[in-house]
Amino acid sequence: MIVRSTYGTAAVEWFLIIAIATILITRLYLQLTGYPQVGGGTLHIAHALWGGALMMVALVTGWLFLGATARVSAVVVGGIGFGLFLDEVGKFVTRDNDYFYGPAPEIMYILVVLVLLASRIVRDLNPPTGAEALANAASIAAEGVAHGLPERRRRLAEECLAAAAHNGFDADTIANVRALLESSKDTPDRLMILRDRAVRLIPDFLRSPRWVPIVGWFLVVASAAGVVVGALSFVFTKDRFDDLDIYVELADNRIATWILFLSAIATLALALPAMLARRRGTAGLWPLRTLRIASLVFLLSNALVDFAMEGFGALLNLAIGLFALSVVSYHLGQAVTASNGRHDQLRV
Repeated sequence: MIVRSTYGTAAVEWFLIIAIATILITRLYLQLTGYPQVGGGTLHIAHALWGGALMMVALVTGWLFLGATARVSAVVVGGIGFGLFLDEVGKFVTRDNDYFYGPAPEIMYILVVLVLLASRIVRDLNPPTGAEALANAASIAAEGVAHGLPERRRRLAEECLAAAAHNGFDADTIANVRALLESSKDTPDRLMILRDRAVRLIPDFLRSPRWVPIVGWFLVVASAAGVVVGALSFVFTKDRFDDLDIYVELADNRIATWILFLSAIATLALALPAMLARRRGTAGLWPLRTLRIASLVFLLSNALVDFAMEGFGALLNLAIGLFALSVVSYHLGQAVTASNGRHDQLRV
């Protein structure tokens, strides 16, 4: 039986984030340095080879070592390697090995989106089974025996044990895993320390909750405009441009028009109820969670079209979408933490 890891989706997401950052840094470096050739003479050591080597190192690291340090190292090294490999996709799909092949950015983007969607589908297709919950708790406890555990991972293991008990697993087995968990020493949570330090570097005005309504209503207005423009582009087709003073750029690209039109409908259907609920003061986390899904839909669909139409010139629009997603995700995380704290106080 295949057992899903509780760390799996986060690892995939960070793997892709590191890969994308590697592509952008590599492109910037090559442009600034005039695209140097490594090897000289008749040899050219493409950076896709370095990428393959780093992905091999990541795999071997995952095979040889246990624990969070090995897992994080494999994600970082593998992400860099995948980014270096993917950056040269234009050479792999063209006869003349064209690094600057026009559709290369959207090929990269589509592949990244497919991997991300696959990881989400695997995670969300079914809730974790009792066996998976118990196996993940035992894995965390085993790490604790060797390296100790920070409070966050210890709490995650306890939640997994509770899920296993809820699914009717043997109480003695759960007690054995809990005893192993309790025998592990406490250690500092280095990843969370680094994250908190990074968050503190962000200016206070960017962390203000006032950004949430700004971002939310921006999504509502932008998606509503997308619905209107998409509908007009179907009515005022290329042969009827003379009937309309405003030129609709995407009317020539039916695939792009459909993507933007459907994503605008989905974004509006998600963002508008969420913002209305927040305006009414609705309690609960669902408005922020719905707004985060709307941000993801808006970001992924618009970035797909932007990359297809403009290539890497779409980075500015992508940065705006990432900012919106970051704002909502940050405040959702703050709300979840506050909610967990209230629940802990009630239990006490």
